Amino acid sequence: MAALGRQVFDWHRLVPLTWAHVARQTHRGEQKRMCPSLLCKLTTASNGGGLEKLSHVESGTYVQEPACRMRLTRYSLEKQRTPVARGFVEREKVISSLLDMGFSDIHINGLLHLWPSTHTQQLLDIISELILLGVNPEPVYMALKQSPQLLKLPVVHMKKRSGYLRKLGLGEGKLKTVLLCCPEIFTMHQRDIDSIVGVLKEKCLFTVQQVTKILHRCPYVLREDPGELEYKFQYAYFRMGVKHSDMVRTDFLQYSITKIKQRHVFLERLGRYQTPDKKGQTQIPNPLLKDILRVSEAEFLARTACSSAEEFEVFKKLFAREEEEGSESHMPYSKSLSLDEDEDEDKEEVEE
Repeated sequence: MAALGRQVFDWHRLVPLTWAHVARQTHRGEQKRMCPSLLCKLTTASNGGGLEKLSHVESGTYVQEPACRMRLTRYSLEKQRTPVARGFVEREKVISSLLDMGFSDIHINGLLHLWPSTHTQQLLDIISELILLGVNPEPVYMALKQSPQLLKLPVVHMKKRSGYLRKLGLGEGKLKTVLLCCPEIFTMHQRDIDSIVGVLKEKCLFTVQQVTKILHRCPYVLREDPGELEYKFQYAYFRMGVKHSDMVRTDFLQYSITKIKQRHVFLERLGRYQTPDKKGQTQIPNPLLKDILRVSEAEFLARTACSSAEEFEVFKKLFAREEEEGSESHMPYSKSLSLDEDEDEDKEEVEE
């Protein structure tokens, strides 16, 4: 009797929940989807049948539905938040790494403006290679600001080019000037760099150490045509009598051939410059190269040429006409420098 009483009590407690569930399904327009077995179980329950099976079915329904909704809600929230979270983590990683490399807050803010179009790891790898070459953070920042295309280079290419520059002796901080003046040294074709280096070593016979100094102090030579660079050297060596060491010391190769020829020929016609003989001697003392090329035009005219600006302007126009009419090719100075001459020059320097 007591068992029957508990069964009736459980039935009365379950029926409202069961019919509420049916009503909700009906209200949603899903009467057709209602399972006939559910109605059968409800009828059986109302007639005093077993309630354990019905209770098991309904409890499963009411437990699983909220859990499913919670999983869907959690998935949609994670899906929405994942890009934001990932972007925040990547940004923090970049900032932390740049701070460790020694970049200031101003530099980091500037680099982050360049970052959106570049993958995080790509940005850090490129900057790391430049730092490993001995370039300080500020020059790296300036170079990337002037040439953001460096960030688009493949990391493999960057590592390979860095190794090549080390072989040329441009590591350990010497690359700072090159990077600021000629950042395209990383984007140039390898054959173009090889052509310039080949002219300096094989045609001009500069030593390895001298080539390193030229690239370090006069990086603009990398932009020159190899033939023009060779001609400039030949003009200086054969026409002006300038030695290798003087060219390196005075950064001679960074000046344009037009400027060199204008000032040299002007001094020559004024009787203030003579081409040295084979022994390197002249009848008059020639002015120093730095006083010819490193100074402004006004200082050159006042101190070196001792002439007026008007006279120099007239000369430049006449000289340009002579060059055009004479169609001077590079043939007069196309003599090849022999190793014997280079060795004689080195001996003279030692004797001096």
